[in-house]
Amino acid sequence: MSKHSFLEIQGLKKSYPGQTKGEETVIFEHANFNIEKGEFICVIGHSGCGKSTILNILAGLDEASDGLVFMNGKEVSGPSLERGVIFQNYSLLPWKTTLENIVFAVRAKWPHWPKEKIIEHSKHYLSLVGLDHALDRKPAQLSGGMRQRVSIARAFSTQPELLLMDEPFGALDALTRGVIQEELIKIWSESKQTVFMITHDVDEAILLSDRILLMSNGPHAQIAESVTVSIPRQRKRTDIIHHPDYYKIRNHLVDFLINRSKDLSGVATQVTAGQQPKTINLAS
Repeated sequence: MSKHSFLEIQGLKKSYPGQTKGEETVIFEHANFNIEKGEFICVIGHSGCGKSTILNILAGLDEASDGLVFMNGKEVSGPSLERGVIFQNYSLLPWKTTLENIVFAVRAKWPHWPKEKIIEHSKHYLSLVGLDHALDRKPAQLSGGMRQRVSIARAFSTQPELLLMDEPFGALDALTRGVIQEELIKIWSESKQTVFMITHDVDEAILLSDRILLMSNGPHAQIAESVTVSIPRQRKRTDIIHHPDYYKIRNHLVDFLINRSKDLSGVATQVTAGQQPKTINLAS
């Protein structure tokens, strides 16, 4: 295992028993990739390729059928406060206020902190997502976009070493989605936490990530390519479309999703556990 990699995934596979004895349905296999400390990684692939299953395995919420996951040189086993998760459905405690939802998580991470420090820390992260004015509101009094901001603030407030995001903006309208994407960039730029995010949105992946992992179609899906996003940070939605690499990257991603992801399904492109997906760099 490379001593330089913060997160290392080796030969990961997920399968389920088939209808007859000895048969299995393989969702994905030969998943090998590394993530460096502070990287923002997005994963794109069609429904059924196992993206969310990989995320749940990294979170310790599911078990792989084969393969290993290492974080900081230690094998991942079960959930941990060192790995935070943001789901599409917000997962807020409905009886607690915005501030109380953050305080609850912060107190769980640092139970020996004094109350004043916990509240100050929680307010800081709510301010980063623009919710200073809504500290006393409960989730039912918030819009969908505001609820997801609370969810993001809560996840970042506990400063997990790895933040896992499963299509966190999928239920939001386009305008709200754009605002929260830029707030996510701001809060990530300050924290430099390592992020692994699933998305179906090509433009979102280009805006947010350092690298984009492309998965072929299931069954027998694989992580086929790792595409470097060569557009410099800080990025803004209104600016990146003018960068000379933007359409090169976008066209490559779209072509993969429309054409090549189906062709690669079930093809054994990786043989050994340590072999990484093909690296694509389209920089001018």
